[in-house]
Amino acid sequence: MDNTIAIQLYSLLIFTISGIAIGIFFDIFRILRKTFKTPDILTYIEDTIFWICTGIFFLFLLFKFNNGEIRSYVIIGIVMGIFIYILTISKYFIKINVTIINVLKKILLFPIKLICEILKKILAPFSFIVINIRKSFEKNVEKYSNNKKT
Repeated sequence: MDNTIAIQLYSLLIFTISGIAIGIFFDIFRILRKTFKTPDILTYIEDTIFWICTGIFFLFLLFKFNNGEIRSYVIIGIVMGIFIYILTISKYFIKINVTIINVLKKILLFPIKLICEILKKILAPFSFIVINIRKSFEKNVEKYSNNKKT
């Protein structure tokens, strides 16, 4: 086999693996969106971060393995890697990681919820006092404002 063909096949393999890595990186953002509800602006920021990081990663690989030359096999390799990842592993990767994160959230949030419930029961008599003080204060303010008008 000609040496240049071997180098090109090696580059194709590298960029195919890089496409798989980009797919995994994209799925990390998808997992975060599925497990944590985020506002739209944060989603736009995440997308921007994804594309900036992916671009930097692509440029690094391009200069590291292909002397900065964009060839058709580079693009084919990345697209092929992304498609291979999405069609084979992506669904399972997302499902497993979403499940793990949701279980961890429940485990970590359980003590916090328990403490809040205990505090609600302990502070319930004090909330009655605070409500009565607030009502009394509102009546006095209303009385004072009515006296000022006359």
